[in-house]
Amino acid sequence: MVLTGAAVALLLPSVAHADLGAYVRARAAAADGAVDLAAAGYAAALAAAPADEVVAIRAYRNALAAGDLALARRAAAVLERAGVAPADTAILAFADAVRTRNKAAADDALGRIGAGPLDFLAPVLRAWTAFDRGGDPFAILDNAGESGLSRRYISEHRALLLFASMRREEALAAYRTATGADPGSIDLRLNAATLVAGIGNRRLAREMLAGDDATLAALRDGLRPMRPGTAFGTSRLLTRLAADLGGQETQVLTILLTRAALSLDPGDDRARLLLAAALGQEKAYDRAQLVLGAIRPDSPFAAAALGERIELRRRQGDAAGALAQAEALAVRRDAGERDLRRYADLLADQDRNVDAAIYYGAALTRAGAAASWVHYLQLGGALERAGRWDAALPHLRKAVELAPDEPVALNYLGYAQADRGENLTEAVALLERANRLRPDDPAITDSLGWAYFRSGDVARALPLLEAAAQGQPASATINEHLGDAYWRAGRRFEARYAWRAAALYAEGEQQARLAGKLANGSGEKVAAN
Repeated sequence: MVLTGAAVALLLPSVAHADLGAYVRARAAAADGAVDLAAAGYAAALAAAPADEVVAIRAYRNALAAGDLALARRAAAVLERAGVAPADTAILAFADAVRTRNKAAADDALGRIGAGPLDFLAPVLRAWTAFDRGGDPFAILDNAGESGLSRRYISEHRALLLFASMRREEALAAYRTATGADPGSIDLRLNAATLVAGIGNRRLAREMLAGDDATLAALRDGLRPMRPGTAFGTSRLLTRLAADLGGQETQVLTILLTRAALSLDPGDDRARLLLAAALGQEKAYDRAQLVLGAIRPDSPFAAAALGERIELRRRQGDAAGALAQAEALAVRRDAGERDLRRYADLLADQDRNVDAAIYYGAALTRAGAAASWVHYLQLGGALERAGRWDAALPHLRKAVELAPDEPVALNYLGYAQADRGENLTEAVALLERANRLRPDDPAITDSLGWAYFRSGDVARALPLLEAAAQGQPASATINEHLGDAYWRAGRRFEARYAWRAAALYAEGEQQARLAGKLANGSGEKVAAN
């Protein structure tokens, strides 16, 4: 169907004709991740149509991504007057009110936060506001009810507020409780150390960041004291939530949270890292690199920023550039375990598994007693893919030993043995366990079905392989396995159908093997147990 000019106009907002071009160009720029150009275009469009809600919401989102908070505030005001503002505009309004010390505006924004989907943030924000105004922040936290969403934040900020109130022993007890609930996170430790240093106890602050981890060492050396108050509490709460949202397809909210946090604490490089990662997920690569560029070389987060720069290059499709940057970090004399693993990951992505195994091995050595099942699985996997099965097997077994309930480790060791026709009784047991732990994973379902097939139990194999193919229909490997099982069951037509489906996605050696099966049938044999 061809749309006339009049029909196209109906699909566009009511922007003045002179700025329709700006609006269209802005949309194209936004689609390409060019958020700075998009924000400029939407700014022009909003100036031409200052009450247009469609333009305003696009201007708001792209302005936040581009860091143009003036435009974001102007667009948010349009949305608020129209009664269609997204809930997160109240977060930006609250941060602005705290920064400008506008009590009335802060209370108004708090009311909006408490009445919306981000209401779990309100108790902590109210508590810090009460602290600044001489009230009782703990009464607010005690009466908040601690719902599932707010429980962690209330617990952590109770500890921070106790430190801020100079109630040391209570604060330490609350701090230990909060860190015990989430021992893997550095956020509370960093926030508490920053605050404790700010109130004059630098020795205790450094103790809070004790540990041999390179990140903790950098944080100790680069500790930046902060005075307690609503600005501190709000920025840390927003950054903490942004960290919790990582990897959950919530980039839009993460961008707002980190922009608001940085407006209150421009020195928060932790927020910058999270912002850059979210921008990268939105394909705003140039803006993400600019954000990372604001992290100084002497920042505790400088190494993490270099890692994020590499990840951004990889996301852009610049595999060679990402690999070169990762190699430069990995070959340094002071290269950390994270640098070594990052380079190994990129080598593995390019099927340079012999080289990847060398660096995974170096990372395992560097990790020492702190090495996890992941270290062993990555090294074992690289060795296995490099054709060094005898060297790989002990590492894969060690991964399972360290993580007997981890489906990924169970699946890798089980499938690798089943595919080779080795230790089939053990392989089946491993894969049955993996399948019980993760019954809806098509890859694990396929592995178990394949192990049954290799053991000669086609009747048990077929339903699993069929289920795996339904769950992941574009997998060449799963469809090939299904075809082999159909062939052995005498269902020749269905076997060729499955092999043809596999051939659509196969490459290299697998493609040639499938061509042979389609021409001559399967030569697969049942392995001896």
